[in-house]
Amino acid sequence: MDRADLVFLNGAEPETLDPALITGQPEGRIASALFEGLTANDQSGAAQPGVAERWDISPDGRVYTFHLRENARWSNGQPVTSADFVASWKRTLQPATASEYAYQLHYIRNAKAFNEGQLRDFSEVGIRAPAPATLEVTLENPTPFWIDLCAFSTLLPVHVPSVEEAERRSQSFTRPGKLVTNGAYTLKEWRLFDRIRLEKNPHYWNAAKVAMRTIDILPAAKPMTAFNLYSTGIADLLMDKGLAPTALMQELKRRPDFHAAPFLGNYFIRFNCTRKPFDDPRVRLALSLVIDKAALCERITRAGELPADSLVPPGTAGYTPPPGLTRSPEKARQLLAEAGYPGGAGFPIVYYLYKGDSDLDQNIAVELQSTFKRELGVNIQLAQQEWKVYLNSLSQLDYDLCRSSWVGDYKDPNTFMDMFVTGGGNNRTGWGDKRYDQWIAAAAAELDTQRRFDLFRKGEDLLVNEAAAICPLFYYVGIQFYDPERLGGIEANLIDEHPLKNMYWKKP
Repeated sequence: MDRADLVFLNGAEPETLDPALITGQPEGRIASALFEGLTANDQSGAAQPGVAERWDISPDGRVYTFHLRENARWSNGQPVTSADFVASWKRTLQPATASEYAYQLHYIRNAKAFNEGQLRDFSEVGIRAPAPATLEVTLENPTPFWIDLCAFSTLLPVHVPSVEEAERRSQSFTRPGKLVTNGAYTLKEWRLFDRIRLEKNPHYWNAAKVAMRTIDILPAAKPMTAFNLYSTGIADLLMDKGLAPTALMQELKRRPDFHAAPFLGNYFIRFNCTRKPFDDPRVRLALSLVIDKAALCERITRAGELPADSLVPPGTAGYTPPPGLTRSPEKARQLLAEAGYPGGAGFPIVYYLYKGDSDLDQNIAVELQSTFKRELGVNIQLAQQEWKVYLNSLSQLDYDLCRSSWVGDYKDPNTFMDMFVTGGGNNRTGWGDKRYDQWIAAAAAELDTQRRFDLFRKGEDLLVNEAAAICPLFYYVGIQFYDPERLGGIEANLIDEHPLKNMYWKKP
C-alpha cells in the first residue's frame, strides 16, 4: 500500500472507536475524524457548525433547536437525520451500554434518571426529532458550554442500524469496511499495533474542503520509538503530549519543528479512597504535602509545565481556583503519625500504578517513590500496566494510588469539577461527599457567573485541600512536532484539539 498523504503518531493503540465508550484523547482524535457531531471543533479549538448548520436557543436558555444540513450523509450514502442523534444518544444513555462518559448528556432533561435506570420511558428525556432535519434538545438548566459539548466524542452520532446488525452477529461495528461514518473520513484499515488507515469520505458534506485523501495513524507508546519514527521521516506529525522524550527536552525545545503551548490539562495523583490506608484523608494529605511539584517540572517534565495547586487550571473561562496546599513535610509527618503510622511504621504495602509505556510516567513514579520514602519513611511499590489494562484498573478501582490526567472537554471549570461527583463515571477514586455533589449541582443551575464560580471554588477546596481525594502535580503543555513551513491547519488552543480534516500541505 502506498504511503498515506499524512502519517501521524497518536500514542498508544486505541482502546475503542465507539464514541459511547471512548475515554482517552488518542481515541477521541480518531473518532472526530470518522464522525461529526452537531458542532465540530476547528483548528483554534472553537466549536463551529457541524451536522447542524444553525440553531435557535429559547429565551430561557434551555431549549436548543438544531437545523441539520440537508446534504449531511453517512458513508453509505444515507442521509444523517435527527433520528440518528436521538438513537445514538439513547444508546449512550442506556445503562446496558455502560458508557463512563454518559454523564456528558446529563444536562438534558431526565437524561440522568434514564441513564441510572430510574426512568424507563425514553420519551420523557428531552430529545425530540420533530422532523428529519430538526433536532430539539431541552436541558435541565441553561448550560453555557452546551454548544462546545456538542462537538465532544460522547455526543457523536453512530449509524445505529449497522451497530445493531453487528451486535446481532456478535461482531464489532467498528471493523474496517463495516464501520459507517458521517465524518470527513472512513476506516479503510486497522492492523493492530501497526497502523490505522483513514480514507476521505466522498459523502461528507464538506468533502471538497478536506485536503488529505488518506491518513495513516501509527501507534507508538514509547517516546523514543515515536520520535525515531518522526525524525527519520516515517511520520510527518507527532501529536501527543506524552510522546516527547523528556531526556532530550532541552535540546528539542530549540528546534523549529517543536511546538508547545499551555492547554486545559492536569496531571495528578488519584487515591483509591475505598482501600486502606487511603480511606483516611490524613494519609492522603500526608503524601500530598511532601511532593515538590516545582522540582518535578524543572527536573523531569522540562517542557514548560507549571506546578499545579488546583485541579482546574487557572484562567479557565475566567475562573480563579482556591489557594492550594503548601508543601510542608513537617505537617505531613504529623498527619501520618496521627493516622497511626509514625515515621512510616506499620504502613502497609501499597502500589503506585502508572502506564508502563511512558518514560515520563516512569520518571515521575520513581521520584514520588523516593520522596515518600525520604520524607515519610513510607515504602511505595511501583506497578506498570499497558494502556488498556491501566484504564480498566482505574474503572474497577483496582489500584491503591495512581498516575492520572485530565484534559478539558470544553472551556469551562465544570469539565473538571463534575468528574468527581459521587459515583461519577470518571471519578475513579471511590470518594464522594454530599456537600460536593450539592455544590456542583447548584453550580449547574446558577446563572450568575461569579456565584457559579464561588460554588466551584468551595467544591475544589473540599476535593483537593480537605479531602485530598486527588493531588494535582502540574498543568500540561501541548506538544507537537511538525514542519510549519510544510504542514498547515494546526494551531495551539486551550483544548488541545487538532482536527485532521483541517490539515493540508503548504509545500510537497
